[in-house]
Amino acid sequence: MIEITESVAMNKEECLTAQLQEIAAMGVQVSIDDFGTGYSSLSYVKKYPLNQLKIARPFIMDVPGNFNDTAMIKAIIDLSHHFNLSVVVEGVETIEQLNFLRSINCEEVQGFYF
Repeated sequence: MIEITESVAMNKEECLTAQLQEIAAMGVQVSIDDFGTGYSSLSYVKKYPLNQLKIARPFIMDVPGNFNDTAMIKAIIDLSHHFNLSVVVEGVETIEQLNFLRSINCEEVQGFYF
């Protein structure tokens, strides 16, 4: 799998689309890392040949206590699943965060908890 950061996706949009299509045609999976940290466009989700989104740490920091953050994480995961993308949430540090993510069908997590 190749990971590109959201900032690279934003700044190199025109040439990146063709390059990612070539990479995907070779059977290499593509992931956008740090999704949601920049001026992300949801058009990346449908434009690029993606297999995975990695949701950035700032979104999980106040979960499950913050209603807006939990709603945002759930929405991104639901959208990702609609497009058949797997999801990794970065920055998981507590069992409460892990349990919340399990309850909304998040496939993978990363963070200091592990």
